[in-house]
Amino acid sequence: MQAVQFSEHGDTDVIEYDEYPDPEVGRGEVLVDVKAAALNHLDIWTRRGMPGLDLEMPHIPGSDGAGIVEAVGEDVTRFEEGDRVALSAGCGDLRLDDPTMDPNYYIIGEHVPGIHAEYAAIPEENLIPVPEDVDWTVAGSSCLVFQTAWRMLIDRADLEAGETVLVLGASGGVGHAALQIADYAGAEVYATGSTEEKLQYAEDHGADYVCNYEEQNFADWVYDETGGRGVDVVVEHVGEPTWRDSLKSLTKGGRLVTCGGTAGGRPETDIPRIFWEQLQIIGSTMATPDQVDDVMELVWDGTFEPAIREELPMSETPRAHEIIENREGFGKVVVRPDSER
Repeated sequence: MQAVQFSEHGDTDVIEYDEYPDPEVGRGEVLVDVKAAALNHLDIWTRRGMPGLDLEMPHIPGSDGAGIVEAVGEDVTRFEEGDRVALSAGCGDLRLDDPTMDPNYYIIGEHVPGIHAEYAAIPEENLIPVPEDVDWTVAGSSCLVFQTAWRMLIDRADLEAGETVLVLGASGGVGHAALQIADYAGAEVYATGSTEEKLQYAEDHGADYVCNYEEQNFADWVYDETGGRGVDVVVEHVGEPTWRDSLKSLTKGGRLVTCGGTAGGRPETDIPRIFWEQLQIIGSTMATPDQVDDVMELVWDGTFEPAIREELPMSETPRAHEIIENREGFGKVVVRPDSER
């Protein structure tokens, strides 16, 4: 089969789309004929290399994708040939109430081979059914960001109707999902973006107030818009450039919930503000199977929708990485096997 792969960490020139051995299907695995997949910032970090990440090379990336069941292992009970499925990439001990808390938790595409290929062998428990009327572009691009944002807001931040939420980068991957989820939960939504197009998208998808962070400091803007109160929750996924202003944007007793640091993971922090204002800093990673089911039902029925910035053949995956790294446009970048184009 043809697969996106790299044999060393580095810039986009390490990415190849070339022959790779066909996957062997284990007893509890499903062979998926991939129809569409999508990139996340996680793919950028995995390609570049991260401390503690020790991959078997060559590595196939990809933590978002969907397709048709081609074959099933002998212990598989939930799926059969011809079913439509999408990947939910988090892998934890399902005997735990919250598998994301498993000390050995890992993510398909980051720690083990992913789904950016013509075919992928995926554990049965990491697949969810896709209704017949859902487009492959939606099915292949939604799961990681919507489950992440859902857990951040609904579970970890315990968002309640009537509260105020600031979503940073509201047209990006997690950002555009968090925007819609916060609005769905009945919150008053403040959103930031860098262009008028991105701000218009935010307004069209649930933002009550928008700020161009290239033109004004968003913490000062929040202070003015809220009459000096601040917001109850900040959805933070940027990191170093925004961290101090994210804390500054919170009301007394507010919650900052973070799932990553796409622009830097070691920010300076304002410890006096944290203790004096009695702020909560909450980490969040992926979601439980039940949370995935809850949010993806709302994607499948059209309540939530992924923003798609571009679709490319998998042979152009280096370009797909560049689009994300250079912050060109907004939304998800979808790749399809060249045989599907």
